[in-house]
Amino acid sequence: MSVRIGVVTFPGSLDDRDAARAVRVAGGEPVTLWHGDADLHGVDGVVLPGGFSYGDYLRCGAIARFAPVMEPLVDAARGGLPVLGICNGFQVLCESHLLPGALIRNDHRKFVCRDQRLRVENAATAWTSGYDQGQEIVIPLKNGEGGFVADQRTLDELEGEGRVVARYLGDNPNGSYRDIAGIANVRGNVVGLMPHPEHAVEELTGPSTDGLGFFTSVLEGLVRA
Repeated sequence: MSVRIGVVTFPGSLDDRDAARAVRVAGGEPVTLWHGDADLHGVDGVVLPGGFSYGDYLRCGAIARFAPVMEPLVDAARGGLPVLGICNGFQVLCESHLLPGALIRNDHRKFVCRDQRLRVENAATAWTSGYDQGQEIVIPLKNGEGGFVADQRTLDELEGEGRVVARYLGDNPNGSYRDIAGIANVRGNVVGLMPHPEHAVEELTGPSTDGLGFFTSVLEGLVRA
């Protein structure tokens, strides 16, 4: 069974090819989705990649949420389609109200690029089921506007419902509230993550292969379904 994972390219997307390669390395079939095409072409899951969609004008992800491809994607995500937003993709998911909160400029006002230790806090989502609860991983982080913020009630809900997917270990790299690196929706099919698992799927080019689990998780889940 071939599992088809769509990777959306917006104007300014940077990591779409890397995300497609990660899907392929994991054993899936990557499918290119164009921002102006209001059709998901029957894919089994979608990755919104990192980059600077529409030049990050207004706010990061604020224009991308209105791209034609987002209309069927939002409907499908609400119906259970697995969707992973990485970095700018995480920002797009928040702007689209598929995930709560927002990503703002790093508290130190500098771009950060480093290998980042994380703890997997929720190993029950569509994208993290291949990890162990509490597993520590290392994947690259690169952002200028990666500080996750939300009001206290929303933060408490995320914590109480187990929807914090990953948390930064060591120094908080961007001022994210409660060291949050990634969150999920209630159903667990939509995940937003600020670090980049697609850059940690091969020993030759990544600090580890710890990111591969995000992609194998969704593929294995779809095969079992």
